Amino acid sequence: MLVKKSEKRPEKRNGDGKAPLSNGELGRRAFLKRSGIVTGALAALGTLPLTGVRKVEAGPPPPAGATVATRKNVCTHCSVGCSVIAKVANGVWIGQEPDYDSPINRGSHCCKGAAVRDDVLSERRLRYPVKLVNGEWTRVSWAKAIDEIGDKLLDIRQKAGPDSVYWLGSAKFTNEAAYLNRKLAAFWGTNNSDHQARICHSTTVTGVANTWGYGAMTNSYNDIRNARTILVMGGNPAEAHPVSLQHILEGKELNRANMIVVDPRMTRTAAHATEYVRVRPGTHIATIYGMLWHIFENGWEDKEFLSQRVYGLDEIRKQAAKWNPKEVERVTGLPEAQVKHIAELFAKQRPATLIWAMGQTQFTTGTANVRASCLLLLATGNVGVAGAGANIFRGHTNVQGATDLGLDVTSLPLYYGLAEEAWRHWCRVWEVDYDWMKSRFPDKKLMETPGIPSTRWFDATLLPKDQVDQPNPVQAMFIMGHGVNTITRMPEAVRGIEKLELLVVCDPYPTAWSVLSERKNGTYLLPACTSFEMDGSRTASNRSLQWGEKIVEPVFESKNDYDTMYMLARKLGFAELMFKNIKVENGKVSAEDILREINRGGWSTGYCGQSPERLKAHMRNQAKFDLVTMRAPKDDPEVGGDYYGLPWPCWGTPEFKHPGTPILYNTNLPVKEGGATFRARFGVERVVKRKVIENGQEVERDDHDNLLAEGSYSVGSEIKDGYPEFTLGVLKKLGWDKDLTPKELEVIQRVNAANPDAVSWSLDLSGGIQRVAIEHGCSPYGNAKARMIAWNLPDPIPVHREPIYTPRPDLVGEYPTLPDAKQFRVPNIGFSVQKAVVDRGIARQFPLILSSGRLVEYEGGGEETRSNRWLAELKQHMFVEINVADAAERGVKDGGWVWVTGPENSSRTRMKALVTERVGKGVAWMPYHFAGWFEGADLRAKYPKGADPIVLGESVNTLTTYGYDPATGMQEPKATLCQIRAA
Repeated sequence: MLVKKSEKRPEKRNGDGKAPLSNGELGRRAFLKRSGIVTGALAALGTLPLTGVRKVEAGPPPPAGATVATRKNVCTHCSVGCSVIAKVANGVWIGQEPDYDSPINRGSHCCKGAAVRDDVLSERRLRYPVKLVNGEWTRVSWAKAIDEIGDKLLDIRQKAGPDSVYWLGSAKFTNEAAYLNRKLAAFWGTNNSDHQARICHSTTVTGVANTWGYGAMTNSYNDIRNARTILVMGGNPAEAHPVSLQHILEGKELNRANMIVVDPRMTRTAAHATEYVRVRPGTHIATIYGMLWHIFENGWEDKEFLSQRVYGLDEIRKQAAKWNPKEVERVTGLPEAQVKHIAELFAKQRPATLIWAMGQTQFTTGTANVRASCLLLLATGNVGVAGAGANIFRGHTNVQGATDLGLDVTSLPLYYGLAEEAWRHWCRVWEVDYDWMKSRFPDKKLMETPGIPSTRWFDATLLPKDQVDQPNPVQAMFIMGHGVNTITRMPEAVRGIEKLELLVVCDPYPTAWSVLSERKNGTYLLPACTSFEMDGSRTASNRSLQWGEKIVEPVFESKNDYDTMYMLARKLGFAELMFKNIKVENGKVSAEDILREINRGGWSTGYCGQSPERLKAHMRNQAKFDLVTMRAPKDDPEVGGDYYGLPWPCWGTPEFKHPGTPILYNTNLPVKEGGATFRARFGVERVVKRKVIENGQEVERDDHDNLLAEGSYSVGSEIKDGYPEFTLGVLKKLGWDKDLTPKELEVIQRVNAANPDAVSWSLDLSGGIQRVAIEHGCSPYGNAKARMIAWNLPDPIPVHREPIYTPRPDLVGEYPTLPDAKQFRVPNIGFSVQKAVVDRGIARQFPLILSSGRLVEYEGGGEETRSNRWLAELKQHMFVEINVADAAERGVKDGGWVWVTGPENSSRTRMKALVTERVGKGVAWMPYHFAGWFEGADLRAKYPKGADPIVLGESVNTLTTYGYDPATGMQEPKATLCQIRAA
């Protein structure tokens, strides 16, 4: 972490990022200085694959007499939500510092956060719209670009239907832009609308939501300070979320917490652990069941919690009983003593928290992996209390908020789904006729059918028409803030790009979309501004919203996302309807008005109470919020009693002044003070057929299992037991409907004039049902048990299944992947691929497990951070980590060039080798932030002139392979196979 202490320049370092040499050797910079060679000559020397590493300088001092303004925004990289303070003179961003008042980063930045000013000021940004004309990038005006793009989109719609256009959004969007992008896709008439969550946490959302109600982090980074046991399983916060580590380590040091890291790789996070557990990639479920075996065997489970608040324990006991220590060691490689030890710590040294990121989610079993983690938390009673919970570290700045706001092929904004009731709800919010909206789609069935996941977009261009369940294949893509190099099977993506009639990429930097294929025409690059050049809110991983203030006007000819989408909607003919309740002045869209529209419709997830005014007040008063509880003093006139960022659910209207919910499912607080129960989203009972003995005969009968909590309820609740979701009808049965105001009742009756009693807490546009339930101490969504059995998922109980490209073909017979099936409009043939892998002996030809992850220096697809002059100097080569023994067998030298080959598409990549014991024998690891090379070829010349990233490299996803989670379409880049040889 970089903590601002003074204005001193950073310590000079060698080109490899190491500290200055002290043994008399000359570092690169010292050599160049003494030799009189300027930095720009590096490329000619062949020392680095760069056009030149430039000297990093601080911003200029403000001009004499200039007015210096201080503005506050949020770091655009990971999901921690660090505040950035910018100093602006005469419209120019001249300096930045971390925000000491923020309860999240409290005056610290990682290297990425410390360098964000250059993301705005970089010379490598795309300056104006360009299009490919006969293979050459040609400058065009915004008006001409939008006109031509719109004409082509309308032409494709006319001949092939609206589903032939794919709208790929971004986790870099503000909440308002994400919502607007999903609304744009809806008005266009398709559910082919997605973003980065598909490839990072779609399995988290599905797995967690199907266990206890909402698919999000239950606690917060700050709350980890309260933990006594911290289990990191599938994450590397030290590099992926560096500022979060201050909260983790202070929990460890000040609270003397156990810190256990389970990971195939000895990460920088693992270096801080009290215990490191090296496990085989792809064996998460087996490891969890191994822990549960010891917990149940020794009676360490939380019996009272399980009896009151959890459903389905008996079936989990049966499954865990199969995973005795011998079987766990056979599958995972973990010895009994170690598994028992970490299980005992997690069960007995409470509160215990489980932290994960993409090390759990990016598998064909991703949803089941997440569900297994939830089972461990439930079995030990580590949910709904401070210091415990599922602390799920999201990747991008706003991947949480963008998912919440509907950039998801399965849902409209805020998890309403795609059923007719959901569409009618949002049509009421948008004040658009439902029948008109229905007419925008090919038919009602497709209107209510999930779209194609971003992981499969190119399959929808390449597969035969009869294998794609929509009228025609995908023929155009409109991409805003999403790198192609983050999606697996890149050689096939290249072919998919070439099949498109139209490709539009809207981004501050030209991404690999612009250089990968041999396209000569039909590609447009539109310069988007960064989030520092626009207003709007973002949701950190802990569900807190923060308002980012525009620091400077968009540089060059870049435009903000709102204005770009407004221009496009005008061209497509529905701007007046789409922006009916959103102020637009001289083509400039009001971010505040978009958030107000979200508030009017966001009842289901509690995005209804965070008005722009309340969020701005939080940013002004950050210093008043407690570091650990994140609550402001109750007597403060502006933010009294609020939790920082009003973490959702923030119930009711903004005027209701709900403080937000810092810890989900915490019954130790009144609901009005941020408490909650488990959500009753799966009904009040489950009918199960069971065999019983009656009169000496075995008969089958229907049992009605109770799904509501038993003897557990929130502090202050007037209902002292479980209860269903609230509707007007439920209020009437309780006699609470008299608490509704006449105005609230009028709105409820308008929502469903035919049957107002059926109007629920999530459809009531007045907020009255929520308000009344909370005033009586109840959660609007009910009080249920968490489910250990999710009967609506492909695996109702988590089942260990070997990766598609497993290094253990001997286990596939016992633990195969699920059968082939049609999912998300395209076939999933994972079973057939896995069988072929075994039959062809692929594991013998490609014996190394290949996994991937993040570096502290770069983020996401890396186009922005590799174009940042501060960060590019820190990591200049793509590389593969290979174990010392594996390297010796192959004659691979540390720092030497190697070819890494994959088992599909004859794929190959050229990069540097890092010989290290960080990875175990038989395992290789790569970062996923690189692009600009493809199968050994440097593509720098194909970027628009002057807009190529400083650092280029191969993408790990050139090598990654087939494999998709059946519940979400998540890809499997964390456990495939490869081979390495010296170049």
